[in-house]
Amino acid sequence: MAKAKVKFVCQECGYESAKWMGKCPSCGEWNTMVEETVVKSSPKHTGIGSDSAQKPEKITSIHTKEEKRMTTAMPEFNRVLGGGIVPGSLVLIGGDPGIGKSTLLLQISDQLATKNYRVLYISGEESTRQTKLRADRLAVTADELFVLSETNLTLIKAQIEQLDPDFIVIDSIQTIFKDEVTSAPGSVTQVRECTSELMRIAKTKHVPIFIVGHVTKEGAIAGPRMLEHMVDAVLYFEGERHHSFRILRGVKNRFGSTNEMGIFEMKEEGLREVMNPSEIFLEERSQGIAGSVVVASMEGTRPVLVEIQSLISPTSFGTARRMATGIDYNRVPLLMAVLEKRVGLMMQNQDAYVKVAGGVKLDEPAIDLAVAVSIASSFKDKPCRAHDVLIGEVGLTGEIRRVARIEQRIQEAAKLGFKRAIIPSRNLEGLQVNVDIEVIGVQSIQEALNKTFADE
Repeated sequence: MAKAKVKFVCQECGYESAKWMGKCPSCGEWNTMVEETVVKSSPKHTGIGSDSAQKPEKITSIHTKEEKRMTTAMPEFNRVLGGGIVPGSLVLIGGDPGIGKSTLLLQISDQLATKNYRVLYISGEESTRQTKLRADRLAVTADELFVLSETNLTLIKAQIEQLDPDFIVIDSIQTIFKDEVTSAPGSVTQVRECTSELMRIAKTKHVPIFIVGHVTKEGAIAGPRMLEHMVDAVLYFEGERHHSFRILRGVKNRFGSTNEMGIFEMKEEGLREVMNPSEIFLEERSQGIAGSVVVASMEGTRPVLVEIQSLISPTSFGTARRMATGIDYNRVPLLMAVLEKRVGLMMQNQDAYVKVAGGVKLDEPAIDLAVAVSIASSFKDKPCRAHDVLIGEVGLTGEIRRVARIEQRIQEAAKLGFKRAIIPSRNLEGLQVNVDIEVIGVQSIQEALNKTFADE
């Protein structure tokens, strides 16, 4: 009998090695190499020379049709997916423990089952009684919602064949195992093989499957990076445990935009949509305080107004500290360097703390001007006008560069009662705004500060 071969697989990145190593040479993590047995499967004759092999087709001769999406009762959820759930798609949802992934999917399952879709909710972490307790709290009463507590993929496939559901939820992929794979559930090999099998089921049966993925301490989805490449869409459910707001963000979507964001509020009866997030982010804003500035940021196709706060104080150490929450840390020292060089604000011996209020994360260049003005306002201890909104990208030479979708940003600011919008002067070309708001174009960071701190 042939000796079984073994390999060592990194549980963080999926790197394979013939011998054990303390540190993974691919991702650099320590003590992540786990021994796994190599199972040789019999070759399947479905490749070249097989009768079932696919043949090349001319792209002009391929006929397509618009897929009818499955829509839920949550427009926020539908928009993140690009308009609804695509039949035959495989969607991965990740998030911190207790953030509300299972709650969201159970509510979505109930809404689809209410529309006479047959839904199968498979829980590998909870019993059917535990799922029923959550369902009672969320007022889930749909008859077409079936619950299964199972971790064996072979038995799960048998139940799928028997029930023939229209929508499937796997909670979570790290608990599912395949008999043919000798490694433990949650290992790189098990996650990869189970996801591949679920993808085949989704494509052949034309049924959408949502799978829940655990995250690491850094916030990334646990398992190999290949997992995110295999699925059709990757959604991250974000939020702080001490805040009631949750953000569903799409980072990959083969059927829609990858910049969409849906905002929900966690209540006792479950998740509820936030239809106007700008009001939520600005409702606790303190007006007339130095360092507070409002920016209109684009999250996919939706403009969102958020408050940026800065605190500049003399340092007590030899090296000044720079801290940022909600924006890229490297952007803070860069903008402070521009303010020192182009405006003359010497902040070398000042600690800088910059925060985006509300727990949202902003990563577009259009927030540069608001961050820079917020830092200058705190440094001068002079508040900005309460009804100003600032939009623009700041270059290293101090110029203000144009941004995209300026009309939507201005209209959102006017809807919330803002009186002035300070924008790049290049965006004034061909600008058509039919709302009651004053639009001011600036060319440099110095001009923007002069307009912002001018006497009312």
